Amino acid sequence: MVSTLSGIRFPLLPSAYNSNNNSASLHSSFNGDRRTSSLSLFLTNSSFSRKIFAGNSSYDSDSSSLTVAASKKVLVPDSQSDGSSSVTQQLEAPGTVSEDPQVYDTHVLEDVDNVAMEDDKKVEDEAKKSDVPSLDAGNVDGTEARGEETPHPLDGTVSTAKKNATQKSILPPGNGKKIYEIDPLLVGFRDHLDYRYGQYKRLREEIDKYEGGLEVFSRGYEKFGFTRSAEGITYREWAPGAKSASLIGDFNNWNTNADVMTRNEFGVWEIFLPNNADGSPPIPHGSRVKIRMDTPSGIKDSIPAWIKFSVQAPGEIPYNGIYYDPPEEEKYVFQHSQPKRPKSLRIYEAHVGMSSTEPKINTYAEFRDDVLPRIKRLGYNAVQLMAIQEHSYYASFGYHVTNFFAPNSRCGTPDDLKSLIDRAHELGILVLMDIVHSHASNNVLDGLNMFDGTDSHYFHSGSRGYHWMWDSRLFNYGSWEVLRYLLSNARWWLEEYKFDGFRFDGVTSMMYTHHGLEVAFTGNYSEYFGLATDVDAVTYLMLVNDLIHGLYPEAVSIGEDVSGMPTFCVSVQDGGVGFDYRLHMAIADKWIELLQKMDEEWQMGDIVHTLTNRRWREKCVAYAESHDQALVGDKTIAFWLMDKDMYDFMALDRPATPRVDRGIALHKMIRLITLGLGGEGYLNFMGNEFGHPEWIDFPRGAQHLPNGKIVPGNNNSFDKCRRRFDLGDANYLRYHGLQEFDQAMQHLEETYCFMTSEHQYISRKDEGDRVIVFERGNLVFVFNFHWSKSYSDYRVGCLKPGKYKIVLDSDEKLFGGFNRIDHIAEYFTTDGWFDDRPHSFLLYAPCRTAVVYALVAGPAKD
Repeated sequence: MVSTLSGIRFPLLPSAYNSNNNSASLHSSFNGDRRTSSLSLFLTNSSFSRKIFAGNSSYDSDSSSLTVAASKKVLVPDSQSDGSSSVTQQLEAPGTVSEDPQVYDTHVLEDVDNVAMEDDKKVEDEAKKSDVPSLDAGNVDGTEARGEETPHPLDGTVSTAKKNATQKSILPPGNGKKIYEIDPLLVGFRDHLDYRYGQYKRLREEIDKYEGGLEVFSRGYEKFGFTRSAEGITYREWAPGAKSASLIGDFNNWNTNADVMTRNEFGVWEIFLPNNADGSPPIPHGSRVKIRMDTPSGIKDSIPAWIKFSVQAPGEIPYNGIYYDPPEEEKYVFQHSQPKRPKSLRIYEAHVGMSSTEPKINTYAEFRDDVLPRIKRLGYNAVQLMAIQEHSYYASFGYHVTNFFAPNSRCGTPDDLKSLIDRAHELGILVLMDIVHSHASNNVLDGLNMFDGTDSHYFHSGSRGYHWMWDSRLFNYGSWEVLRYLLSNARWWLEEYKFDGFRFDGVTSMMYTHHGLEVAFTGNYSEYFGLATDVDAVTYLMLVNDLIHGLYPEAVSIGEDVSGMPTFCVSVQDGGVGFDYRLHMAIADKWIELLQKMDEEWQMGDIVHTLTNRRWREKCVAYAESHDQALVGDKTIAFWLMDKDMYDFMALDRPATPRVDRGIALHKMIRLITLGLGGEGYLNFMGNEFGHPEWIDFPRGAQHLPNGKIVPGNNNSFDKCRRRFDLGDANYLRYHGLQEFDQAMQHLEETYCFMTSEHQYISRKDEGDRVIVFERGNLVFVFNFHWSKSYSDYRVGCLKPGKYKIVLDSDEKLFGGFNRIDHIAEYFTTDGWFDDRPHSFLLYAPCRTAVVYALVAGPAKD
């Protein structure tokens, strides 16, 4: 069931732990030796151990709320071994993407050379600098020492090894003016855009001055949270609203008075724990830890904000922070280098927990061994992992994050996740993370909400800090420490876990104060550059993309934006937001709209317009459906097409119904035309490649609402929270044909690289014949959406003369089709203009069939 505690939702799922009650040890008196009272989460040396002592801890929490004003910034510069701050150096930047406001429909896409542009004058009127406390009387680069009268809150906290480490660097800001050349329509909004870029440059300059640069600033995890040295463990936490703080846990029997922390003038609480007499660490690996604070809203125990691992103990609702520092011999060591970024992305969107064919929570190890080889075989070159950041509410699909630096403990340990990623790299698969920086769980006991007893700590206060639709908290991107926290979080996953990039969730919600709710974006530029734009949030996105591409040039950055924000995929140097790709979210909505209509109502021009309606040179990841369409309350494409017939008529040993025949044919055509026209990348949610039946429904009990109403649950069942890969593998079911077609589709793109080809031309959108013909690269795609008419000797135009052959046929028997086309046939072009093309050839186009023809030889010479 889902229980409500002080307005916080927590899941009560069937426990996966073994319970051995040993609560007495938790109440033993603290005798000065931390080892005697410590218990470890990791009792075995298995790849995934979820054993934990069953006793409840002997502490209480008070989560009453009180609104308190926002706190001061904390400025944390870092020094090199010679005492000077690091200075950013130039790296060779990865190639940038340029844009043009026009969309391509029936126009030829040709290469447009970037016109060299001289540097414009700098922004004349930059925004007024914020009141950052001056900790450095020196230059902007921070090379002069600070005065004795202004000690820094974290002076001397970085080890010599860290100081001497080879540092990466990030390009300095450009002039941000190339966007006006890329899209002249932006000139009318120059005041807003110049102000935005001025804010970005101001932040970069202040970070250089007070923190030693963005590269240093983004390593907050080396200062905050738990840091280990040869002498012991230091723990720091930014909690300016707290009146007092103590570190408590298994290591000191949860004794509030044992390890009292001290506070500096910037609201940073700190304590150093020396090693035990025998040299062992003062906090054993795997033991539970929390910070107890006296706050304006009362005494509360919280999981440290920078915790690297957290686990829900049996019989408890809130999670517990875990001190995770295994011995060197137990730490996972990466064996394989990260793959280079592919020219075109074919992304397999996956949720580790629900990736088992059995009704259970799957593990990182099982996903590594069972699912990754499947992804490789299917032809995808990237896997996008959902729900990686820890989230106490499983049914949130991972989008209500409670612990931002901790991986989902339901699926295994941090080292198990590293093993998964390393195996993917061995297979040549990129691993992208579905990262959530757009909002956070409103949980008080195990999340960031009200962390220091104020509602304005990490988030905006009042209504601006609350997302009424998502029931979650909204970050204050104008806060110095929030910037440190989120930038460090992005870097942590890239650095520690070797992720190859991110899909940023909920970017539309970030960029606008209305969060895109109850707003219809029409494409008018005033909708993007006005008072409704959250410039602080957009500036953060520019900074994080600067960080990603500066330190990790091969990393991929994808933004989930439904608004169509101009400059979204233009480099930050040129004045853009800096993403590599935008998710083309309108395509899935269009397919759902069409699937609720009769075939006769489908308009070919409407389909083509939706698929190609994107800005020139703005790379998009297209998808026919993602996890959104698979959730309970919605329907997948397969279920829209075949409905209840999927239960009884998918076996090959019985005749299919007309509904099943139509569904299988259109399922293949929809996915292929989305891959062919929709963008420069493609995404599929796991299982949808074979038309996974039914929906996703996470285990949940009945929910009792404050108004007395009861929302029915599903008896905490995992039956519909899994993926039936066995259906796609069964060669006696029609699901198998759909899976084989998806595999052939991915391998076709791998062979011909048509998604990133500059040559694209749509030669036919025939509303009468219901036919769409287009070229991409050296391929000609022919789609006949007519429900009953097949066409013999049907002429299609093409650019290049010569001999063509069939390289993909949705009607092939292997794919569940009727085998109506002879694959041995060769197709020779004739000269003469047809459909505005200089050449053409004749073919047979069966109804509800998609066929791809490839140029295999040029014209015969005399």
